[in-house]
Amino acid sequence: MMLSHRVGRACHVLVLVLCLSAAEDFDWSANNHDSFYYGTFPNGFSWGAGSSAYQTEGAWDKDGKGLSIWDVFTHKKGKTFLNDTGDSSCEGYYKIKDDISLMKELNLNHYRFSISWPRIMPTGIRSDHVNEKGVKYYNALIDELLEHNITPIVTLYHWDLPQVLQEKYGGWQNISMINYFNDFANLCFERYGDRVKYWITFNNPWSVAVEGYETGEHAPGLKLRGTGAYRAAHHIIKAHAKVWHTYDTQWRNKQRGMVGISLSGDWGEPVDITNQKDIEAAERYVQFYIGWFATPIFHGDYPQVMKDFIGRKSAQQGLGTSRLPTFSSQEKSYIKGTSDFLGVGHFTTRYITQKSFPSSRGYTYFSDWDVAELVDPRWPDPGSEWLYSVPWGFRRLLNFIKTQYGNPMIYITENGVSEKMMCTELCDDWRIQYYKAYINEMLKAIRNGVNVKGYTAWSLLDKFEWDEGYSERFGLYYVDFRNKNKPRYPKASVQFYKRIIKSNGFPNQREVENWRRKATETCSTSNQLLAAEEQRNTAANILRLIHDPLTSHMEMVTEVVVPTVCTLCILISAVFLMFLLRKRN
Repeated sequence: MMLSHRVGRACHVLVLVLCLSAAEDFDWSANNHDSFYYGTFPNGFSWGAGSSAYQTEGAWDKDGKGLSIWDVFTHKKGKTFLNDTGDSSCEGYYKIKDDISLMKELNLNHYRFSISWPRIMPTGIRSDHVNEKGVKYYNALIDELLEHNITPIVTLYHWDLPQVLQEKYGGWQNISMINYFNDFANLCFERYGDRVKYWITFNNPWSVAVEGYETGEHAPGLKLRGTGAYRAAHHIIKAHAKVWHTYDTQWRNKQRGMVGISLSGDWGEPVDITNQKDIEAAERYVQFYIGWFATPIFHGDYPQVMKDFIGRKSAQQGLGTSRLPTFSSQEKSYIKGTSDFLGVGHFTTRYITQKSFPSSRGYTYFSDWDVAELVDPRWPDPGSEWLYSVPWGFRRLLNFIKTQYGNPMIYITENGVSEKMMCTELCDDWRIQYYKAYINEMLKAIRNGVNVKGYTAWSLLDKFEWDEGYSERFGLYYVDFRNKNKPRYPKASVQFYKRIIKSNGFPNQREVENWRRKATETCSTSNQLLAAEEQRNTAANILRLIHDPLTSHMEMVTEVVVPTVCTLCILISAVFLMFLLRKRN
C-alpha cells in the first residue's frame, strides 16, 4: 500500500493526446468514464475472499509457533496505533469451522490465506525443527475447505518472517534468505501440494521492501533510506524465481499446480495530459510500484526508467555504482517467465505530476522517481487515509498489465475498502458502492480482453491492520475484538457480494438495485443484535469497575464510555434505517 499524500487540490483530466514510447502498446488516451455495464462474468470465474496469518490467526505463542518479526515489532511501544498487537486478533487459529461456515454463507469458490512460516518452522530453518502441530493446523484448514468445495489459494509469505532469520542474517537484506525461503516453500509443497493447486510466493513485496526496510513503518522497522528497499526487493525477486523453479522441476508433474506472485499497485493518472512530463511521471509511478517486480518476472530485468533514474541520482551522490542492484545475464534468464499467473492487489488511484527533488533533501526511494501524488477531494474516502474510491483506475491498471506483460492470467488477490470509526456501522453502504463499482470495472476490463480468472474480496473478516492496529476495518464480517470469543457479525456487504457471486455479475439494473435494498433490510437486524451484545458487555464492565476502585480513569473511558456511545450509535442507526424502509414501503 502506497504512502499517501492527501493534497486538497481538484485535478481535472482532459482528453489525453500524447502517448509514451516506453509503453507504446498502452493507450493513455482511452480513459473512458462510461456508464455502469450490466452483464455477467465468463463461466468458471472464481469468487473468493482473503486473509493473512498474522492478521487473523492469533495464537501467537501457542503449539510451538516461533516468533515472527511482527510479534517482536508490535510488542515494542509506539510501533502501532494504541500499541495494538495481533496476539489474539480474530482467534482464527481456533475457529476453522466457524469461519468456513461464513465462507459457505457467501458461496465462495476460493479462499486465499497465508501460511505462517514461524508456525511450521519456528526458527525459519528446516534443519532446526519442523513444528508438526503447526503443519497439522494448515492440514485441517485445507481439508475443511476442500470438504466444502472451496479452493485454497495459499500465500507462502505474507510478511511474517521468522524473527531468528532477522536477528541472525538481517532478514531480506541478506542473500541467504533465498535458500531459507526455498526450503520453507519446499516443505509446504511436500506437505500440502497434493491438495493445494494455487501458490502465491509473496504478497505485496513492495510493502515488505519499502515499509519494512526504507521507512520503518512495518516490521522489522529498519530505515535504510535509499538502499534498504532495493536490496530487499532484489533478494525477494530472486527468492520468488527460485521457488518457482523448485516447483517446476520437482513438483509440477505430480501435483499439477501453479505458482505466481501477488503484486499490489495503485494506478497513476497524469494530471495534465498536454504535458509530456506528467505523462512520463504517471508511467514512472506505475513502473516504480508494480513494474519494479513485474518487469523482472515477465521480461527479465528492472524497468529501464528505474535503472535510468536511480543510476543518475546515484551518480549525483558521487557513488560509483547505482543503488539499484543489477541482475547478471544468467539471473535475468532464470527470473524471466517465473509466474504461472499474476496476483493483483489494488485499492486506489492517484493523479501524478512531475516533481524534481533537490539533492539537499537526500536520496531515498521516494525522491528517486521525481513525482508528486495528488487526489481529487471529490473522491470518496470512507476509511484509510490513503484509500480513495476511484473505480476507473482499476480498469486502467488491468489494461496496462495486459499490454505491458503479454496479457498474463490474472487473479485479483486483494480489493476492498475500509472504514475508520469508533462506532462501526454494519450497514456499510459505502462498501457496497465500492465493490459494485470496482467489480464492474473489472468486468469491463475482461470485455476488453484482459485475462482475469478470479476475484478476491479483501477481506473476509475485520482483522489486525498492521501499524494501524484495529482502527481500520476491511472485513465483510464485523469482529467484536473486545469480546474474548471474537464473535462475527455480517455487514450489509455480505448480502450484496453474495448476490454478485450467485448471479456471476450484474444481470440487470432492477435486480442489482433490489440487492442493495435487501442488504440494508438484513443489516438493520444485525445492528440490533450487535447493540444488544454491546449493552451486555458495557454492563459487565461497569460491574467489574465498581468492584475495582484502583481502575484508572482512562480504563473507565475506553471500556465503558466508548462502548456505551457505540451502542447508542448502533441503536440510532437501526431505528433510522427502519424508519426509512417503512417510509419507502
